[in-house]
Amino acid sequence: MDGVLIDSEPLWKIAMSEVFSSIGSSLTKQDFQKTVGLRIDEVIHFWNNQEQWGISDESEVEEAIIKKMESLIAENPQALPGVINTLNFLKSKKIPVGLATSSSSRLIKVVLDSLAIKPLFHFVHSAELEKYGKPHPAVYLTVAKKLAIQPEKCLVIEDSLVGVIAAKAAKMTAVCIPEKTHVMDPRLILADFHFENMDDFLATIQ
Repeated sequence: MDGVLIDSEPLWKIAMSEVFSSIGSSLTKQDFQKTVGLRIDEVIHFWNNQEQWGISDESEVEEAIIKKMESLIAENPQALPGVINTLNFLKSKKIPVGLATSSSSRLIKVVLDSLAIKPLFHFVHSAELEKYGKPHPAVYLTVAKKLAIQPEKCLVIEDSLVGVIAAKAAKMTAVCIPEKTHVMDPRLILADFHFENMDDFLATIQ
């Protein structure tokens, strides 16, 4: 979802920077590159240990970031180029479409409602409901099971290395459309296909 359906990665950096600063952190938006694609609870846990914040209740920090994200997304929701046309094309071809994201169920709702695209998905699922988040393949395997499609017949669109690894671990075909604010990671070559944006992807599958 983040960085694929909606340009939310810059918003995550704003939200994390604001909340982390409030607890005395000096992390920069460049530092957040290290945790792209992880669940927000895993991001907070990583930095709490790495920076030795000494926070005992990480859930309070998580709640503050999610609240800020809900506000930022609702203020100006915009689907990334090609997303709406691609989803409509897949619907016209009766191809099942699932959403597997590291974001929380609350943010899934905000994004799908704000963009009015919920009816275009057959199943949506958050990695917060799995024991392990990406790069573990669990979230993708659950969606494939719900769609009643073998993992080997699924195609995943991802923007981050963590997501591509999760897709490949699930034995799925991986398309990479890199998020533009990320530093390009040469390891994204792991993906089976690469596109500049969703418009290019749509032109190819058409």
